Order: sequence, then C-alpha cells, then structure tokens
Amino acid sequence: MRRLKLRFPPEGEARSAGYFLVLLGAVALAGVLHQFRSAMDEVAYWDLRIASMDRRAQRKTTPRIWSAQGGREIKNELKKANAVMSEIDLPWESLFDSVEQAASQEVALLSFQPDIFGRTVRIGGEAKDTSAMLDFVSALERQSAVKDAYLLKYEVKRDDPQRPVVFFLTASWT
Repeated sequence: MRRLKLRFPPEGEARSAGYFLVLLGAVALAGVLHQFRSAMDEVAYWDLRIASMDRRAQRKTTPRIWSAQGGREIKNELKKANAVMSEIDLPWESLFDSVEQAASQEVALLSFQPDIFGRTVRIGGEAKDTSAMLDFVSALERQSAVKDAYLLKYEVKRDDPQRPVVFFLTASWT
C-alpha cells in the first residue's frame, strides 16, 4: 500500500486564504444588496405610477357635480329619454293587429291616441250604424291584446242622409 502524504499549508498562508474568501463573500453580499435595493426602488416607482394612473382614471369616471340648473336639465333630458324608451318598448304591433282584426268594412277609424303611462288607447271612428259600432266594440273586447273596451261617447250625424254614427271609445291593452 502506498503511503499517504499530507501537506498542510503554513499557518500564515491558510489565514490569508480565509480572509480572501471572507472578503470575496462580503463583496458578493454587497452586490446582492445593491441589486435588491435597485429592484425595490423600481417596484416603489411603478407602484406610485400605477396609483397615479388609478387616481386619474377614477377622476375621469367619477361623476361631476353639476350646478342646480345643469342637474335639472340633465334630469329633464333623462325623463324625455325614458319616455321615448317606454314608448318603443310597448307592444305596438299586437295592439294595431287587434284593432285591425276588430274593424270591419262598416267602421272607419278616424283617430288613435295611446296613453303609454296608463296603457290605454282612445279610438275615434265612424260606423255605418249603431249595430256596426257595437259589433266593433265587442270584437275589440274579444281581442287578446285589448281589454276593458267601452264607449265614451257616440253621436248620430243627422245632417248626413246615411246617418253614420261617430263614436269614441277607450280600451286598455295588455
């Protein structure tokens, strides 16, 4: 078996190598701390930048306080817009179809005045005679889109030789 030769460095040499390694570790630690501080500074910068952008975006989306006059004008405009929207949303087609189906050759419709808030309609017309008028009212009442149809007023035109009946009725729609 061969002999093992161990060689220990002289005492001064080993100490200087240890100091060198400690110094090298301290320099590496200083470099890492410098990088860490730079990264933290950049994070803080971007946090401030994002907070600033958020504040600007919030200012843009936050409703502005208008003067009393401006607020009233906006409320009036909103009321008008809501009225138009509620008119558009009404079942106009079914209402017109119901009135058309109830009408006959003996009845001429002269006016049609819907009340969108009360969901009623006022219809003016002229019938050949009272029985044609009553048939129209009862036919209108039988329609699925119309309910509570009744006469408000009727009058026989005496100055006309055919004696037509002018009438007004009201009905609710569903």
